[in-house]
Amino acid sequence: MLLFTDTEVKMTDEEFLLLRDLIYNYSGLYFSADNQFLLERRLAPRLTHYQLAAFHDYYYYLRYDINREQELSDIMDLLTTNETYFFRESFQLKAFTDEIIPELIAHKKSRFDKTIRIWSAGCSTGEEPYTIAMLLLERPDLAGWKIEIVGTDISQRVLHQARKGVYGNSSFRVTEPQFKSRYFHEQDGGYRVADRIREFVTFSRLNLYDQSRYLFLGKMDIIFCRNVIIYFDQPAKRRVVDNFYSTLNPGGFLLLGHSESLMNITTAFKLRHFKNDMVYEKPAKNDGDEI
Repeated sequence: MLLFTDTEVKMTDEEFLLLRDLIYNYSGLYFSADNQFLLERRLAPRLTHYQLAAFHDYYYYLRYDINREQELSDIMDLLTTNETYFFRESFQLKAFTDEIIPELIAHKKSRFDKTIRIWSAGCSTGEEPYTIAMLLLERPDLAGWKIEIVGTDISQRVLHQARKGVYGNSSFRVTEPQFKSRYFHEQDGGYRVADRIREFVTFSRLNLYDQSRYLFLGKMDIIFCRNVIIYFDQPAKRRVVDNFYSTLNPGGFLLLGHSESLMNITTAFKLRHFKNDMVYEKPAKNDGDEI
């Protein structure tokens, strides 16, 4: 039986183009020619795993094997960074709790609507949607409201960890002690999210580049998509952001990472300058539109 090590197989220019285009068409992730070595290095272990002699063979595996969909899902972990932690980007979260949520509550109450739906797109291992749930549970004015938080990711591995809800110390690097003691308990050598937080959050697999899957989400009031679209090229960004726009209710909000913007992508959203941060808003059609 032949065995191959990661360093024995090199990616040709033709193989790079084939794999790059296949990955792009599946997920929207784009690798420029400058990233050929990066793609080679990150995919080389898959050749070893399947005992394949060349990247061309791996390309055919991704195209035609019965397990191709699972493999494409699995390699998303290799091609992206899932670095996250609770209460990340505190200024934006303060704008969310102190400014966006009160505005949303006022609009909803004026229409006798006591539901809030929030989507964490690219939720990774779940720290973001659980953070959102904790922040909302801290608000007495939301007592009795129906709150739905949906976390989605393309990777089944990170979703499994999110559903398990057990985290190590690195996830709490900026978490205030009272949140950790109030909403977590020790389990399996880490800290497990309390059930009263978990009941607000559901997780499901979703490829942001697959437009048909958005229909299953329903309309949202707020979308968090932080540090995700940095992996897309301009056409892919437009496609994903257009889908976000369609998914949001009029007057809904899109919260991106601090290194991301909609400049040169779309003018459909308006940039709201809150006291604590700037976020994007889908304009209401008129004053009578619901958020």
